[in-house]
Amino acid sequence: MRRNGWPEMLFHGLFVIFILAPIVAVFVVSFTDKGYLSVPTDGPSLRWFRAILDYPGFIDAFWMSLYLGLASATLATLLAIPAASAIARYRFPGRGMISAFFMSPLMIPHIVLGVSFLKFFSDIGISGTFFGIMLAHVVLITPYALRLVLSSITGLPRDAEQAAATLGAPPFTVFRRVTLPLILPGIVGGWMLAFITSFDEVTMSIFVASPETMTLPVRMYHHIAQTIDPLIASISTVLIVMTLIMMIILDRLYGLDRLLVGKG
Repeated sequence: MRRNGWPEMLFHGLFVIFILAPIVAVFVVSFTDKGYLSVPTDGPSLRWFRAILDYPGFIDAFWMSLYLGLASATLATLLAIPAASAIARYRFPGRGMISAFFMSPLMIPHIVLGVSFLKFFSDIGISGTFFGIMLAHVVLITPYALRLVLSSITGLPRDAEQAAATLGAPPFTVFRRVTLPLILPGIVGGWMLAFITSFDEVTMSIFVASPETMTLPVRMYHHIAQTIDPLIASISTVLIVMTLIMMIILDRLYGLDRLLVGKG
């Protein structure tokens, strides 16, 4: 096997630097003691991390984003599993139309979805409620969960399923004991991608959220619109560190390769 030469290594190094540079910049700026965005030349300071406690709205918005992401990602994944099974396993009239319907939120601008949901939810009386914003997020993130679940089901050998059915196992038992473990990496990966998409969504959420259901990205957007200070950088650093800790815990407990790729 030919090893990468110095041009390939240089390209890979530059690519990694390009990807990590914004994250590193946010991390460094969050430790400034100045009242504006700057590199902490006078030494690191925790001033803007302590300032997060002075803004309880950000803490409430974080919990709202967390609950919303958990609920919408779980519901979207539960919808994606039977939809992916039907699309991948069966041939029926309108199959392509149904698949395109589930994927259509990927082709519609989020601002269009936001305006549409705002009008629809206002007409039926759920505008600004947690249930309404959850439904909007489910519509938006279902394609992400469906794509990964569909990829795990497509091409899956059916020998084990047919053997279990031949031995007398009912359909639900075949799915629970045979099919589900085989497609679990796709389900977990789809759920994680759907959760991240829901947690980070801001364009559509601006239209459907209310002051009581304001998510963290929307709260950060409104704060930036009013003032520019390192507070947003400190909040971003906290989120980055929390994500790294969660990934390390998952890797130690289960293994990210097994969780997302499956057993080799």
